[in-house]
Amino acid sequence: MTPISQTARPIAPWIGGKRNLAKRICAIIDADQAHKTYAEPFVGMGGVFLRRTSRPRAEFINDRSRDVYNLFRVLQEHYVAFLDLLRFQITTQANFERLVQVDPVTLTDMQRAARFLFLQRAAFGGKVSGRTFGLSRDRPARFNLTTLEPDLEALHSRLSGVCVTCLDFTDFIRRIDHKETLFYLDPPYWGCEGYYGRALFSRERFEDMATQLGTLKGRFIMSLNDTPGVREVFRGFEIKEISTVYTAASSGPKAAAEVLIMNFKPG
Repeated sequence: MTPISQTARPIAPWIGGKRNLAKRICAIIDADQAHKTYAEPFVGMGGVFLRRTSRPRAEFINDRSRDVYNLFRVLQEHYVAFLDLLRFQITTQANFERLVQVDPVTLTDMQRAARFLFLQRAAFGGKVSGRTFGLSRDRPARFNLTTLEPDLEALHSRLSGVCVTCLDFTDFIRRIDHKETLFYLDPPYWGCEGYYGRALFSRERFEDMATQLGTLKGRFIMSLNDTPGVREVFRGFEIKEISTVYTAASSGPKAAAEVLIMNFKPG
């Protein structure tokens, strides 16, 4: 394991992000000194990936969302040009609503990455599907390159040597699985399958996931909301109850119950 001297942080909000749980999850991951490969099939904005304090020999991050994959890849390979493009972006509701209507397929990779980053930072609650413009009386504009640039630079550096892919989780797990691999899975939560975009995930995929994880050579940690359906589908694994707070609701912070599902007992 190599200590990470300067950790990066997520550059945009993400619905289902792990800000409130990251320390507890990362403590389990960082305590595991046996794995030589670390992999995340549903990386999102990297709420756990970026908060770890040590890195093994190999790291893989994946997301089926083309926008997520494209943003990380552009930050890896075209950071300077991407930063120049962002300098012309301003936070206005009119610009937000215009970009929501743009089909990302019609854009270049850098334009698509800039669009996605702006929308995620400006949208209420980090929503992906059904975005609305976020306003707050007690904070500055949500897209401010002056304060964002250091985070982009840190993320660009952190992604050095990381393999980024855009695969279905089953293909990703199959390719990376090994007895020395540790997976962290953060799939869409039960009942929230459509929040990240249509056709990316469905309720039925949890059964596929449980079957595949049951034959895993490596080890895994997965976070999900605590529901009867989750407990039934993943009943064959170690399930640990944890409490957290959801902050995306317009009514304010709300206590919530979640579970960590594993195929091993952490020390």
